[in-house]
Amino acid sequence: MKIAIIGFGREGQSLFSFLRKHPRYKDAEIWALDKNPHIKIPREIPQRLDEHYLDGLSEFDLVFRSPGVPYMTRELVRARKAGVHFSSPTQLFFEEAALRGAKIIGITGTKGKGTTSTLTYRILQSGGKKTFLAGNIGTPALDIVPKLDSASLVVLELSSFQLIDLKESPSIAVVLMVTSEHLDWHEDLPEYIAAKRNIIRFQSPKGYTVIAEEYPRSRSFVKHAPGTVFTFSKKKVVKKGAWTEKGLFWFSDGKRKENICLVSDLWIPGFHNLDNTCAAITVAKILGVKNTAIRSAIRGFRGLEHRLELVKKVRGVTYYDDSYATTPETAAVAVQAFENPKILILGGSSKGSDFKRLGKLISASKSIKAIIGVGVEWSRIKRLIKNPRLRIVEGCKNMKQIVRTAHKLTSPGDVVLLSPACASFGMFKNYTDRGEQFKKQVRELK
Repeated sequence: MKIAIIGFGREGQSLFSFLRKHPRYKDAEIWALDKNPHIKIPREIPQRLDEHYLDGLSEFDLVFRSPGVPYMTRELVRARKAGVHFSSPTQLFFEEAALRGAKIIGITGTKGKGTTSTLTYRILQSGGKKTFLAGNIGTPALDIVPKLDSASLVVLELSSFQLIDLKESPSIAVVLMVTSEHLDWHEDLPEYIAAKRNIIRFQSPKGYTVIAEEYPRSRSFVKHAPGTVFTFSKKKVVKKGAWTEKGLFWFSDGKRKENICLVSDLWIPGFHNLDNTCAAITVAKILGVKNTAIRSAIRGFRGLEHRLELVKKVRGVTYYDDSYATTPETAAVAVQAFENPKILILGGSSKGSDFKRLGKLISASKSIKAIIGVGVEWSRIKRLIKNPRLRIVEGCKNMKQIVRTAHKLTSPGDVVLLSPACASFGMFKNYTDRGEQFKKQVRELK
């Protein structure tokens, strides 16, 4: 058998190691295909590393597409039409987990996947469950396969990149806020939403779907769910699921409601994190976790790096790193998370986003004092902001200039918020690099 792995990054490397040890594939001829000619691949592995890396796909018996490679890439479409069999690391993981009887809790959405996945994992662990966190936020999923058995629960963060060609659905599917994202990768918004919908499309009637009640696109998934549906909301009571009311988290199984814990037990900031917590509570209750274990995990949770992460308080000014906010929707959520006067760091490289709603939010905001605009997308965003009271600063060339400029604009009680609404490429390697540079510069402030 001749196999191609398209994309030899973290997940592609994990896939290669797994295939080499698997009885079905250990004697296969496995090729590494990657656009990056400088990526480090052992010489003994057959490889194609340049802009023509997708040429000749028809010569392979099986092709694995890594998530970063768009599903509708011309060469991939041509190969599928020619009858080449395609799979993915995610598809293979689902197949292998099923053979071992493990249960998968899949979590998707435009915002909040990482936070919800991690909190769900912590709650299940607190409840004494044999639980693994895998996917984008944890260990590559295939790395944990040897550890799985019928008692295992796997919390799996699933992006649209992974879902678009998935032919399996998890036992418990969580759909958070679905808006628009990655329109530089997907052909259009309907394709993006259809990819997300694969998280429930192949469920059995014994499956569970947990849906964000407040978002129309998420709510539209309900009619496609073959199994039992729960919903959650941070604003209103739901019939079956979790919600917040009068400073408390509640859950109902459809017959009886019960108080889980105080909203104030949750330390991480942001109104949207009430949604994420309600989703995690719902999963935990489906799996029979006791309220004491849920409460303990929520109280101990401090959030994730680069997601509204508290960096430092300097002379009464609080600095937050939300570099993971690479869309206008996620930046809008961050802006609304704080009532304090804010200096917002905004802009970056393009993801094909629509900034109209963010522009309206900023224009109407009475708490944003100033914006430091950076990157190629800043000019598009700026045109949509109609607020003459706002101070706008441009021309910063690096993160040191950005942070020092923000510092000069502050007064005690202010919040400085890095929530760019854009990708980071250009000035920074990625959102992690952007966030790390921000934190480094903030920690040097005195």
